[in-house]
Amino acid sequence: MQQQGLNPQQQAMMQQALYHHPSLFAGPQIEPILSGNLPPNFDSATCRSVYVGNIHPQVSEPLLQEVFLSTGPIEGCKLIKKDKSSYGFVHYFDRGSAALAIVTLNGRHLFGQPIKVNWAYASSQREDTSTHHNIFVGDLSPEVTDATLFACFSVYSSCSDARVMWDQKTGRSRGFGFVSFRNQQDAQSAINDLNGKWLGSRQIRCNWAAKGATSNDDNAKSIVDSNGPSALDHGIIFLQKKVKKNLMTILRRTILCIPLFMWATSLQRLHQLISTVISMPSEQELSKMSVSNETKVSVL
Repeated sequence: MQQQGLNPQQQAMMQQALYHHPSLFAGPQIEPILSGNLPPNFDSATCRSVYVGNIHPQVSEPLLQEVFLSTGPIEGCKLIKKDKSSYGFVHYFDRGSAALAIVTLNGRHLFGQPIKVNWAYASSQREDTSTHHNIFVGDLSPEVTDATLFACFSVYSSCSDARVMWDQKTGRSRGFGFVSFRNQQDAQSAINDLNGKWLGSRQIRCNWAAKGATSNDDNAKSIVDSNGPSALDHGIIFLQKKVKKNLMTILRRTILCIPLFMWATSLQRLHQLISTVISMPSEQELSKMSVSNETKVSVL
């Protein structure tokens, strides 16, 4: 074979040319918008790997590789299987194919579940935001992404992270997110300046995130909000939900009891009707009674 003297990258490029891969004839490369959850100093200029998240458990590694081969030759593909949502990494021979994968495959549905595609980076590259100052951003419109949220708050130089909370099943925004700042004053300024401002099609609501609520906590919905419901309001809402739940339980039990009561009443009436029918004389007895009555009348 003529390909024996070629290295793996050259072989992949030759294979790409043989199959007339569309990326060879593509126009100017479209650059993906950097997402807010990438490290602040992340440089994608030399990155050739992409991270793939929110993968359906039924997706196999060969299928994942086949999907991402649509944007260019792949050097390697690794899938980490999880029960609810798997993730993986795809390594390309060239950066252009990786960028094209982010632009065209992010949000694609595999087995009805939208995948998340972004630049891959080493965990050591990511800044530790555990000690940073987090604010809660609510009332986000559906079109707001991590990148949009980060772009909005990055006017403050110490903004270190921005994430929108997503529903893993639908791939849609849950309507809130978190933004981290290295400097507390910048976080306070962001709350003061951007609370009530328009982002997309809605006015956002900004306030300090409750202690322990971070962008990695899917259940982090509790916030300290001076402009929104107070702790007492939250307590009342909680009690209302409990009362409503109890009422629904009572109602369901009542509905179940009604047919039993109706059945009992119906059976009682049916028993009375059967008893009445049984006590009635038969046709023969009625005939005899009729003949006897006629005889008595003739005698009289």
